[in-house]
Amino acid sequence: MCGILGILSSQSVSENLLPEKLLEGLSRLEYRGYDSAGIATVHDSKIDRRRAAGKLKNLKALVNDNPLKGTIGIGHTRWATHGAANITNAHPHSSPDVAVVHNGIIENFSVLKQSLQAKGVTFESETDTEVVVHLIADFLKNKLSPLQAVQQTLQQLQGAFALVILFRDYPSLMIATRRGSPLVVGCHQDELFVASDALALVGWVRQLCYLDEGDVAVLEKTETGLSTHLYNSDAQPVERIWRPSQLSAAAVTKADYSHFMLKEIFEQPAVLSDSIQSLIGVEGTAIDLPDLKLDPGSISQVFIIACGTSYYAGLVAKYWFEKYFQVPTQVEIASEFRYRQPCLDKKALYLFLSQSGETIDTLAALSLVKQNNCKTLAIVNVPESSIARQSDQVFHTLAGPEIGVASTKAFTAQLVNLLGLGLYLKGDHNQDLCQELRLLPRLVSEVLNDQSTYQHVSLKLAQAQHALYLGRGLQYPIALEGALKLKELSYIHAEGYAAGELKHGPIALIDGQMPVVVLAPYDEWFEKTLSNMQEVLARNAQVIILTDEIGAEHVHRQVTNKSTLEMIVLPRVASLTSPFVYTVAVQLLAYYAALHKGTDIDQPRNLAKSVTVE
Repeated sequence: MCGILGILSSQSVSENLLPEKLLEGLSRLEYRGYDSAGIATVHDSKIDRRRAAGKLKNLKALVNDNPLKGTIGIGHTRWATHGAANITNAHPHSSPDVAVVHNGIIENFSVLKQSLQAKGVTFESETDTEVVVHLIADFLKNKLSPLQAVQQTLQQLQGAFALVILFRDYPSLMIATRRGSPLVVGCHQDELFVASDALALVGWVRQLCYLDEGDVAVLEKTETGLSTHLYNSDAQPVERIWRPSQLSAAAVTKADYSHFMLKEIFEQPAVLSDSIQSLIGVEGTAIDLPDLKLDPGSISQVFIIACGTSYYAGLVAKYWFEKYFQVPTQVEIASEFRYRQPCLDKKALYLFLSQSGETIDTLAALSLVKQNNCKTLAIVNVPESSIARQSDQVFHTLAGPEIGVASTKAFTAQLVNLLGLGLYLKGDHNQDLCQELRLLPRLVSEVLNDQSTYQHVSLKLAQAQHALYLGRGLQYPIALEGALKLKELSYIHAEGYAAGELKHGPIALIDGQMPVVVLAPYDEWFEKTLSNMQEVLARNAQVIILTDEIGAEHVHRQVTNKSTLEMIVLPRVASLTSPFVYTVAVQLLAYYAALHKGTDIDQPRNLAKSVTVE
């Protein structure tokens, strides 16, 4: 959600190249979701900026027609919160003396704005960010140094934010700071960088330093070269760890695929293979998690706390943990968890799921649990993320960078970790299950080999205004996830339901225009799910059933009215591991439905990859 980039170059870097590099870096942050963009530089004793509403191509055209120069600059992709998505509200925000880009929310901006207006300050935008600009400028007028002005400003701000600041009178200085929103500093021989996401810096930096909560980074160009100095929230100098950058340039390219999402769907067999091997080895017969230091016998229950797709992964885990591993489990929506003042169990394990590791509601729930001295474990895809660093222990997924806003491979990677955790908590060394896990990459590859079926069947969805997804048992959470994917990508209203709930209201929606996707592997829930499918077929619904060969035989024998029925036959898979295979199938249905409709698949409207504001 929003993207930040700052670059400070040595004199050996052309003044004309920096704006191009800012735009290139911002293009790598497009996946985070945005609705306006802008860049600013300091050149010839003034702050020069360009801003545009809409996609980054609009900003690029503006810069092409009206170039700007400099060896120091900041850029931003904005996801609108305070104020409409227009040029006036686009970042960077500036006064004659200061320019700022900002992720997050300044919660007390209204009070600060009134105070500044009482001093005669005029505001141009509707944003909360602009108060930061004028506060810093006001402190500078009182003869404070830039660092002092920033530190004094931070004392007045409430909320979660990341800021990068330029100064007209200090053309070789950039200051960055974070509180509750991530920032990373990168260095190369001739340049220093700061970004909200290390993906923006792929191929540009050799070393990365992730700022801690409250840190202030001072990036400066002096006669002796480039330097970075860090200060903690108490304004004391600190040292942080610099790590080699391990990101590959391939992570930010689509290769031969038409969309990042399609590429990431097809990466799932490899992701599953890597993830499973990390749990059981190439020929292993037991789960091995040496990095986890938990005493399963001391854990009374598990609370899984997450948002969105990660929440649905938690629902799958609840079935696994309780039905197969006898571990009492509750699944909580992070944005609601803390507001009911939960009764926390000191003997429970609190498990936090987040692809980015920066989801603000999940992070807030983690903070609440930590304050009460309960055991915490995070499953995240970004090792240096805020949730990873604040949890007692971390179980990393091995999905690699995920660019498409709608999560695919990160979801299935989470499922692998959750299944492994369930076996770990039970102390189970089930050789049969390990064998089933090793089969998953091949089974998922078989699903991916049948693209033409999904292209054809998804037309039913693309032509509809509403859709239902039905499933029982382990397929109920996958029905929820499938409906979410269709909503995200195609903007078709879709709802997932436990199939047994059909007669408790949703069946009223069924008519000849309503597609109903039924997830029905031949398992212990199959016959009941098939009965529910018969109910919607009797009302002329456009039914798409996903099942396996045995299930297909039962459908052919038991269903007489097939005129509105489409069937997708998936590989036979063990009930316990069926969510992996059926997840990939519903991903493909959503992808091709969106392709038929012509929507923006990688960057769906109004959505952000990492939700860092409440």
